[in-house]
Amino acid sequence: MSYAINPDDVRRAADVLAGVAHRTPLFESRRLNERLGGRVILKAENLQRTGSFKFRGGYNAVASLSADQRASGVVAYSSGNHAQGVAYGASLHDVSAKIVMPTDAPVNKLAATRGYGAEVILYDRYKESREDIADELSEKEGRALVGPYDDPNVVAGQGTVGLEALTDVRSADALVVCLGGGGLLAGCATIATELQPDIAIYGVEPEAGDDHRLSRSKGERVTIDVPKTIADGQQTTAPGELTWPITNALVEEFVGVSDEQIVATMRLLFEQFKIVAEPSGASALAAVVHGIVPAADRTTIVTISGGNITAARFAELLG
Repeated sequence: MSYAINPDDVRRAADVLAGVAHRTPLFESRRLNERLGGRVILKAENLQRTGSFKFRGGYNAVASLSADQRASGVVAYSSGNHAQGVAYGASLHDVSAKIVMPTDAPVNKLAATRGYGAEVILYDRYKESREDIADELSEKEGRALVGPYDDPNVVAGQGTVGLEALTDVRSADALVVCLGGGGLLAGCATIATELQPDIAIYGVEPEAGDDHRLSRSKGERVTIDVPKTIADGQQTTAPGELTWPITNALVEEFVGVSDEQIVATMRLLFEQFKIVAEPSGASALAAVVHGIVPAADRTTIVTISGGNITAARFAELLG
């Protein structure tokens, strides 16, 4: 079957990002490994530029635009991390950016997006369609639309997370990836299954936002209401149109974690690894720590996808 991207697209994105994106470090804890009975290796994308893996896809997408498209600017929609990735990627290319963001987006993400030079267009995520607003801006102003996951260049850029991790760890048995629209998971699965064909791949979403699990059980893409979860980066309502064929084919299982499990994992990351993760950033590890994805007797790579959270909100959740 033909998919939106292939492994060579991920490699080309890696070339584009070389010297621009950080090659983020891997961490593991002897204490956690002993507790779980296997090796658990964290890919710390919370230390990426803009504080999440989203910079990779945003930058790669802007870099792929023609000169005429750059002159017209870009428009994107996001709850925060993709917003920052596109905004910063656009600023590095001297491209105008407008970003559609929900009124309840974290204040730090709103401030950072504006700080990177983008104009923010606010909307009510429970009453309005961000896609419709972005499409209208794109048509009216001629701006190139850079979607958070249904864009091949974005997905290829996100896949460089998996390329780096599996280049550094050549004997991984499992890859566990946080899941919203599926861009990171689709990109990582694309390259992972070529580099290590027997690897087991898991996608982790909030229990309240189980659109991927429902879609697999029904055999087609399912749309749900906006999920109520602390993981704002995973409040998507349906699998991506381009990402779903990839993840459905290559991912062994879609699993869910509760908000309570996410908070407990944020605490573990802070206390054992000295890592600050936002709720979405901790969700993949939450599935491993709480036994939803087995870790015993194997080597598991887990994405820590972002760390964009204020000190006040972090303290409130852990308090």
